[in-house]
Amino acid sequence: MSRRRTSLRHGLLLVDKRPGPTSHDVVDMARRALHERRIGHTGTLDPMAEGLLVLCIGHATRLQQFLVRWEKTYRGQIRLGHATTTYDGEGEPADPRGAVPELDGAVMARLEGRFIGELAQAPPPYSAKKIGGKRMYELARAGHPAVAEPKAVTVHALALEALERDLLGVQVTVSSGFYVRSLAHDLGTELGCGGYLGQLQRVSIGPYLADDAIPQSLLETADDPELIVSQQGWIPIDRVTLPFPELQLNRTASERFAHGQEVVVLRSGGGPLAVDNEVAVRSAGGQLLGVGLVQSVLARGRTVGIRPSMVLQASETQPAQPADSNSTVASGETS
Repeated sequence: MSRRRTSLRHGLLLVDKRPGPTSHDVVDMARRALHERRIGHTGTLDPMAEGLLVLCIGHATRLQQFLVRWEKTYRGQIRLGHATTTYDGEGEPADPRGAVPELDGAVMARLEGRFIGELAQAPPPYSAKKIGGKRMYELARAGHPAVAEPKAVTVHALALEALERDLLGVQVTVSSGFYVRSLAHDLGTELGCGGYLGQLQRVSIGPYLADDAIPQSLLETADDPELIVSQQGWIPIDRVTLPFPELQLNRTASERFAHGQEVVVLRSGGGPLAVDNEVAVRSAGGQLLGVGLVQSVLARGRTVGIRPSMVLQASETQPAQPADSNSTVASGETS
């Protein structure tokens, strides 16, 4: 059996995806352009959608499970007058359908209030969500559309604008797992006339912006990986920002953390932490060591016990050792 080639690059690549390719198509482009096999992404974009796709390269693939928790911001257009089977422009017309009401300021305000905060949202029938081991779009294409249980999602911000008589502009910031196609369908149902998503762009994922991304065309044409990793859209792994507070360890504590051992951190600042909170752990030099789980909080939050839950670098070269009862005390900062 051939041994998997060791990754030479570790970090995030911000790509500005064009409408047409699937997210997996873009991953394949990156594999060819970077000569790397170990690549994943932090959230699927439908083929019709464009905008930011964050790719994880090398060791950074182990950060996917955490990066998907960043909130995401989308900008799009919702066409009114009828729904579709796919909740976007590629499906067949479906109910509800009808005359579009006047989209005045009062209507916009009512809709924004209705779809803000925590919601129970059902995914579109044509989606990648699995039911009984089958993806929903596979069941739908086979003539057996399935209905998934609604899932709790959060809309952090929502702005609607009447662009034309039957066209709504939308900008929305949402939690992971949110479907903008479902929002378009639900808005059309709320108005009684039906609606579907006509255009969609993802503009940000947490602190990562589409404006900083490399164009998809560069992945398609670059003949040297250095042409890609020299761009603003390349983020080395030690510059990756996770959706948690950060703790910095001294050298001794960093070594113990990297070997899977619990450490005790003396904090001199930062916000409050509680037991079971996750934290991003860095060495004194800024190296991202992994993610830790708060085990204890003492002395009014100035002393925190941290157990490694995911170690980045050491896991690639040596097995982690079990934690012992002799924890190392380290000074630390929280941001």
